[in-house]
This record gives sequence, C-alpha cells and structure tokens, in this order.
Amino acid sequence: MKQYRACVIGMGYIGGVHIEALRRLGNVTVTALATTTNPTEKAAAYHVPRGYSDYREMIDLEQPDVVHICTPNDSHCEMALYAMERGIAVMLEKPMTRTLSEARQLGEYAEAHRVPNAVNFNCRWYPQVLQAKSMAQSGELGDIFAVQGSYLQDWMLLDTDYNWRAEPALSGESRVFADIGSHWIDLAETVTGLRVTEVMADFATFHPVRKKPLKPIATFSGVTLRPEDCEEVPVSTEDYCTVLYHFNNGAHGVCTVTQMMAGRKNQILLSIGGSKRSVSWNSDDSNELWIGRRDSFNQKAAKDPALLSPLARTAIGYPGGHVEGYPDTFKQNFKAFYTALETGTASNGTFATIADGLREMEIGQAVLTSAKERRWVEL
Repeated sequence: MKQYRACVIGMGYIGGVHIEALRRLGNVTVTALATTTNPTEKAAAYHVPRGYSDYREMIDLEQPDVVHICTPNDSHCEMALYAMERGIAVMLEKPMTRTLSEARQLGEYAEAHRVPNAVNFNCRWYPQVLQAKSMAQSGELGDIFAVQGSYLQDWMLLDTDYNWRAEPALSGESRVFADIGSHWIDLAETVTGLRVTEVMADFATFHPVRKKPLKPIATFSGVTLRPEDCEEVPVSTEDYCTVLYHFNNGAHGVCTVTQMMAGRKNQILLSIGGSKRSVSWNSDDSNELWIGRRDSFNQKAAKDPALLSPLARTAIGYPGGHVEGYPDTFKQNFKAFYTALETGTASNGTFATIADGLREMEIGQAVLTSAKERRWVEL
C-alpha cells in the first residue's frame, strides 16, 4: 500500500474532521496544516508536525501528494488552482466555490490538465444510501415517479446565531441551499441515476437582521452571546428553501432545506417512489433503509455486509450490528479517492469530482435564479 502525504487548509470544525478521517486510513500522513489564526497552536492541538499561516508557503515547502481544502467558499478556487498548477491532487469541501464562474474555471482546468480531484459530498457514503442506489439502478424500484425529502438543522434558529455562511462575500448569494441543499440534490441524482432538468424554488429569510459576534465563534459551538457581544448586521441569504424538481425521465421531486427547524440537528430525509417499490432513508436512523411494497409486507434493511448489495458493502467497515455514521462517511470517501490515486483509476460515480461539484453549482444557480424571479428555470 502506497503511503501518501496530505496537507489541510482551514482549521474550523470540518478541518478537524478531515484530519481524523485521514488518520483512520492508515496510509495517509497529515504533515502540515494552514490556518490564518494560531497555526502553531492548532498544529499542536491536532498533533500535526507543522502549522503555517500561508497556504502557499505550506504547499511549496511540504510538496504534499494531496491538499484538503476546508476553508470558506470564497477561497476554494484560488487554493485549488494553486495546488493543481503544481500537479498536486485536491479534495475540496462543498459547495465547491462561491460562484458558478469560479466553478467553471476549476472544471475547465481539471479537465484540461487531468490532475486528480474530488469534492467532499460525503453523504454518498452511508451504506444504506448505496443500498438504495443499487436497488434504483438495478431496476428493483421499477420506473421512478417521485423523489422527495428534506435536510433540516436548527443551529441558525435564533437571531443571535451567526456564521460566515451568512455573508455573501464569503459563501455566495445562497446560504441554506448551497450549504446543505447541495448535499440533498447530489444524493437524489446519485442514488436515482436521474438528472434534474428544471427547478422552481421558494426562499425565505426569517431573520433579515442577525447579531454578529464581535469575536469568532466556531460552527455548531452552541455558544449563547450577550447583547454587548454582538453587532446587528443585515442578512440577504435564505434561512429556508423549498425546491420543486423535474427529472429527465419525467419524475417529479420536492425538497425542503432549512437551518431553523428546532430540534433537528442534522437530519436528511430521502424517499424515492417507483412503480415496483419505494425506499426511504433517514439520517437520524442511518443504519436502516425502509423498503415499501404494495403487495406484501414492508421491510427495514439493516446495515449488514452479509445481507446488502456489493455496492453497499464498499462503504462498510464493521460487521452487522455495529453502528457506523457520519465520521465513517468521510473515511470511506477519502478511502475511495486515495485508492483511485494509487490505482490511477477514475471515480466512476463513486466519490464526487470537480465535474460533480460544477453540476451542483449549476443546479444551485438555477435554484437561486428561480427564487429571485419566481419561475421555473431550466438547466
């Protein structure tokens, strides 16, 4: 097994998740990290040999095999290009870029220069999601008629909740759909094998003014601030989004995403209705897949490699009855990417690539246009 050297840029919440998952692979060493705030202290805290304040210096001195980019969206394009121009593979967090034009720039460069790349749509790697995918694409569900679901969180419920994602200069014009709706539509297209052809979106901003902390607060920290700790700032990005979809086989779909649903910490629902069967997956019960039938008993398929499809088994690391969850999706996604690096093979629809990230950015732009203009928008 080849040994790889990786560097991580950005040490917010998700940067730490990347480091932990990479160490679980066994053949990847995180040699350095880059962050603009206290890089030496962050490196020590994560037991990484070196910390840099300048990602360029880190890349040039460390010369890693792969760079993991875990910063806000506005810097993804320049960082990925800097690495790829030096022949270094990249793993990008989603949404891939801040704007569609940046996404196209990355897509064109990646296609022209064939530098290995990936985008971290980790939700593809729940075993029961892959079981649903194998059932949909083998014909077990029959003709797919309907795709529905939601992605619900509550960490932006209060007007005192604030994050860089609320600032278009950092995250882009869309917040909720770009941040978590992108995961849902990537799942819908990947599992069904269908493609969205047009969208109709409804946005709402329930807190047009939020109280921005006067000091940095980590994502999902749950810190409650006092009035004197904040300043009021206007918010233009959406707190809520519902999208109607039409797919290329004639199927219809609908999804609601929001970060203001009290009590829902991080719930994804995906239901697919076909002419033979339906399936439904709930991330709160991620190790089970509900299977619906018209002419027989319904069923729940448990996460057990002895019972599931060969495709689902590729994302299972433990025997049946041993729960796997969110951190394991990162491990399995990175495992697939680093295996592809070693074998010199392409993704073949397993891990997401820059091309997939561009696809989600195109859908996101259509959703944003639809919400603004209150009409169906074709892709």
